[in-house]
Amino acid sequence: MSRRLVQNYEQTGEGEDWARPLVKENLSERAYSDLKNALMHGKLKPGERLRLRPMSARFGISATPMREALLRLVSEKTLTLDARGTVVVPTLSLDELVEIRSIRVDLEGRAAAAAAERATEAEINTLEAIHSEISECHRLQQFERAIVLNTEFHLGLCRSGRMPITYDIVEGLWMRCGPILSHLYDGGLPDWEPHPHKRIIAALKARDSAAAEEAIKEDIVRGGQGLLAYVKAADKTD
Repeated sequence: MSRRLVQNYEQTGEGEDWARPLVKENLSERAYSDLKNALMHGKLKPGERLRLRPMSARFGISATPMREALLRLVSEKTLTLDARGTVVVPTLSLDELVEIRSIRVDLEGRAAAAAAERATEAEINTLEAIHSEISECHRLQQFERAIVLNTEFHLGLCRSGRMPITYDIVEGLWMRCGPILSHLYDGGLPDWEPHPHKRIIAALKARDSAAAEEAIKEDIVRGGQGLLAYVKAADKTD
């Protein structure tokens, strides 16, 4: 397991506070990174207000680098500003979710196909270990942890494709849909065997690009039914 992936894997554990005190240089960059990871892993919820002074105190930094980090995410449209200028985690509409899913199917499919050609044995083993823990979380109904691990699986697979521009776009899409990930299992666990993750791992080992692409596409579409149902219901109540 690569050092970078180990760090990502260990820093997103269930029950941990995603906002860690920052003590090194480039505080704005560190705060930005932690906020980005919190968005992608479902640690921030739609409508949550990220007020400057409380956030600065939480990170243990001054207002200036905290403001820079927040406004950077606003400029990337993963956070928004309300009428009073407070940074808010946006609410995802049905049209936005459907569009994000469509783009993810395309880009993550391409990345999975590339990963079948380029992933190292260590990267494949890491993905296999992550999915094994996801399965155990399902068995124990530890769905919060399973959501974090599922994000790591998808981003790890995409990273293994060695397509950095594609990865950056995919990461941005995960930041946009991350705040609703707590509803991933609203419809229960999909009834599929083998799980698409297992098919992806088998495809990577066999260097079968077409099979890897097909499996990740099915995972995104069928595995995201809970998110779709949640956003549809939310749209009806607005």
